[in-house]
Amino acid sequence: MEQTFQGSKDYVASQELMRSVNISIALQKPLLIKGEPGTGKTMLAEAISQALGKKLIIWNIKSTTKAQDGLYVYDVVQRLYDSQFGNEGVDDIGKYVKLGKLGEAFSSEEQVILLIDEIDKADLEFPNDLLWELDKMEFYIPETKETVKAKQRPIVIVTSNAEKELPDAFLRRCIFHYIEFPDEEQMEEIIKVHFDHVEEHLLQQVLETFYWIRGLYNIQKKPSTSEVIDWIHALVLGGVDPDKIRETVPFAGVLLKKNEDVDTMKRYMKNR
Repeated sequence: MEQTFQGSKDYVASQELMRSVNISIALQKPLLIKGEPGTGKTMLAEAISQALGKKLIIWNIKSTTKAQDGLYVYDVVQRLYDSQFGNEGVDDIGKYVKLGKLGEAFSSEEQVILLIDEIDKADLEFPNDLLWELDKMEFYIPETKETVKAKQRPIVIVTSNAEKELPDAFLRRCIFHYIEFPDEEQMEEIIKVHFDHVEEHLLQQVLETFYWIRGLYNIQKKPSTSEVIDWIHALVLGGVDPDKIRETVPFAGVLLKKNEDVDTMKRYMKNR
């Protein structure tokens, strides 16, 4: 029977998100997850891995990442070095071919979860350069004249912060889901996953203040889920009186990371 994702004890997922995950698994298509930073895109892959009992392989994408990096790397410099110093095995090119994260996922004897994290950080051609590999689940290594085929088709999760638009050809091959920022009720659930116990009055003051700040006009970097969790830790460690939270917003630097946003908050605090 096909395994289905029903969330995990450490991850609060909406019904719609769980359906998207299960549809992508059933259709064997990559699941493209978008949403503002801090909405749990990366943690989703970890939750799926935990819930289904499958290994997680993470390919962190940077601005310099090329599609080739995920397939394999041929260390021609090391081979040249070894040949100069008479080391044995120089003729065995396979010794100098190291599989990347995609290659690792394909070579696994058991099905794995492959997370391609923050794909929009790479250049515009990067997603298109992976179309064949993600469609056919194979790639060719000319140096060794071998084709690496997926032994078990991995469950592919792709995340994007929407910093740039992805090519249509890539989008057509994906199941898409946008993670909305949690409302107060869902955020309360998320917070309680991260804390064994949070005093109820403190929690309500935190949520009211947090969403008030997120709603302020001209806030450039809205605080995220991870930041409100860090803020609660700071408030508890600092022994802050819950009744002072809305009035003074202690440890505001845990929530807001730009001078302009702190100034905006202080300006609104004076006028409320």
